[in-house]
This record gives sequence, structure tokens and C-alpha cells, in this order.
Amino acid sequence: KTHLMFAAGNALRQANPAAKVMYLRSEQFFSAMIRALQDKAMDQFKRQFQQIDALLIDDIQFFAGKDRTQEEFFHTFNALFDGRQQIILTCDRYPREVEGLEPRLKSRLAWGLSVAIDPPDFETRAAIVLAKARERGAEIPDDVAFLIAKKMRSNVRDLEGALNTLVARANFTGRSITVEFAQETLRDLLRAQQQAIGIPNIQKTVADYYGLQMKDLLSKRRTRSLARPRQVAMALAK
Repeated sequence: KTHLMFAAGNALRQANPAAKVMYLRSEQFFSAMIRALQDKAMDQFKRQFQQIDALLIDDIQFFAGKDRTQEEFFHTFNALFDGRQQIILTCDRYPREVEGLEPRLKSRLAWGLSVAIDPPDFETRAAIVLAKARERGAEIPDDVAFLIAKKMRSNVRDLEGALNTLVARANFTGRSITVEFAQETLRDLLRAQQQAIGIPNIQKTVADYYGLQMKDLLSKRRTRSLARPRQVAMALAK
């Protein structure tokens, strides 16, 4: 979701090079607000959002339980919405399912388009590996990309980590990147991916795959965002 958020920000800048796009992690919004309160500079804090064309905030679930943060974000959201500025937010579940978010904030977030992001399939993972390799100026054979995509299934960060390890060792040793070289270099990573499968491992893997906390997957809550992950976990455990 973070990659897609950055892509959305880049698309906004390409459409309008003069656009002022602000990207923040939820923790950064919280920290900036706390500093503004301590420095008695809330007017300046609020003013910065009046001067942008788009606000992108990652992982808004971390606003849960932070009443003053939600208060300020609520007013920031209203001001941007009334000014017809773009607002793009990410969350690890549907906002209405985040405990600790105020009802009025959930209501505001429901005004927008909510889109669930499924984990990438094999073809997409392979395409990501090849694209990231090109970004780094590295050329890797398709069969190496397929190997990484087949073995690294959990998330995009693992794909990038495997690719970075591979490219770094190839640059250091001067060797060509082949399937044999990839298997040798990524041996420990691949072994970790092929560890014995048990119920706890299935649960953790499914939770990581869908971006959930283990406690949520195992809880008694019955929400749409948890239904499919649980079905997948039960199917794999049979």
C-alpha cells in the first residue's frame, strides 16, 4: 500500500508539476502536532495543510486511541475536503473496523473510495522483481526473477530484500546473476521460506500476507476483512 501511495503521489506531480504533495506517516503527523502544542505553534501547524494540493498519510490505524490527534486530523480533513484538495490515506483494515477511531472520523473516511489491496500474485511478484532490478540498473534473467517470486511470497519488502542481497553480492564478487548464483546467495532466505509448515506458522504467514495482527486473526471478531484470511488459514491447515 505504501508503494501505491508513493505512485499516486508521483502521478499527481506528473499531471501537475507545480502540485504541492505532502506525504506523512501517521506517526509523523502525531509527532508534528505534539511539537506544535509544546511550542504553542498550532496555527503554523494548521497553516501548512492550507498550502498543499494533496495530503497522503500512511497507516492511519495508528490514530486509534489518540483523541487530540484525531481531533486535529478531523479538522484538517474537513478543511482539505472543503477546499477540494486530494486526500489519500492507507490503513491496515477498513477504517470502520479500527477500534479506537471516533465515529465522526470513520464517517468522514467513508465519504471517499475505499479499495482493498490484495497481496501480489506470482506474475505480479515477478514483474515487481524485474522492475526493481531495472530501477537499480541491474539486469537479471527472467528465470531468476521467477525463482525469487516463487520462493518469496509474503510481501514486497521480502522481494526487495532478496533482490538487494543478490545485486549487492553480484557487484561485490563480479559474478553474473544466474539461477545457480541466486540459489547460492539466497540459500538462507530460501531455506527460511521452506521451513516446516505447522499451524502457528500458517497462522503467522497468513497474518503477514494480509497485513493483520495475529491477535486479530485469532480473535472472535467477525468482520469482512478477517473472513477471507481465516478461510485461507483453515484451508492450508487441512
